[in-house]
Amino acid sequence: MAKDINKKAFDDATKLKLEIFRECFKEWLPVFIHSPFVEKVFIYDFFAGSGIDSENNHGSPLILLDEAKGEDQMFCSKVPKGRVVFGYNEKIETKRTLLETNVTNHLTECLSNCGRTECVYNVAYGSFDFKEVFERPTVSTILNNPKYGKFILLDQYGFKEVDNDVFKKLTESPRTDFIFFISSSFIRRFKEHPNILKYFETNRINFDESKPKECHKYVANYFRTLIPKKTEFYLHQFTIKKGSNYYGLIFGTGHTLGMEKFLKVCWDKDKLSGESNFSMYNDYQPNTLFYTETNTVRINDYKEQLKKSILTRKISNNLDGMKHALHNGVPTRAYVEVIEEIKDKIEIVGKFNKKITNIHRLNESDIYQIKIK
Repeated sequence: MAKDINKKAFDDATKLKLEIFRECFKEWLPVFIHSPFVEKVFIYDFFAGSGIDSENNHGSPLILLDEAKGEDQMFCSKVPKGRVVFGYNEKIETKRTLLETNVTNHLTECLSNCGRTECVYNVAYGSFDFKEVFERPTVSTILNNPKYGKFILLDQYGFKEVDNDVFKKLTESPRTDFIFFISSSFIRRFKEHPNILKYFETNRINFDESKPKECHKYVANYFRTLIPKKTEFYLHQFTIKKGSNYYGLIFGTGHTLGMEKFLKVCWDKDKLSGESNFSMYNDYQPNTLFYTETNTVRINDYKEQLKKSILTRKISNNLDGMKHALHNGVPTRAYVEVIEEIKDKIEIVGKFNKKITNIHRLNESDIYQIKIK
């Protein structure tokens, strides 16, 4: 039986995970509730737990509801009733009952502050095995609807629930962003075990046994291999070290804006590499003599990779250059910095600009070609 993390106080690793969930959702929600192309918004927390820990710290269900208010209720005060739906699933019935109580208490307190008689957000509960609820016709219909925006949170215990089939269904769902937790150290340690092989083709995960701290990155790379080659889809991972073990989050989106926003969260948490709660690449640490925030090992290695791609004509315009950065988990500013560094070797055809955010909104006149001298 999976351990119940809600029966004790959340540890620092869990708090970091929840904070990333919070910041990710905070960046995500306004994009979808303000979009004229989205009719309804569905937020699914498929492993919701009871909602609080033993010290009344908020778990993911209450964090999501809290962020959905917006600052000074700027979101819920403008959203029509029923346009945003929260779906909370907790398999263990006793925890599901406690979850309903905690959410009801949270909403009651919230309503007492806003003056409404009922919340504009709808909340539904389930007590199902994950695969059962994920494959329900209602859920599948919602996931497949291109007019609905979906945020999927999968804080699974261990590794087995988000397998190849679930991942494939998520990546094929339109207007769907997802983030899931996975125990990468366990997969690395027991990669030949039959219970692991039921869910993953571990012969396709190229673990470097001399670099155990990078095991989550290798697991994320495995999921990248499951994305069809001609599909524009973005993944990024964040590794969380707890003791000698490495766990992690994997975020997926089919839109550049989704990846821009998630990378912002990750690089705010880790200014060295944007992917861990420790020094992944042995950088000099802040407040030491040789530390330079803008020239970390991760950034410098990526810049060399990008320079090579440009100078060998694999990247021939600014839009492709910035998408390349997003695919590699690096802020798009790195692209502009590289252009500045190699400007004596290239020629810009069109109007040069330094636009690096909202790249999905670039006009045709904003996109310039890169020629090699």
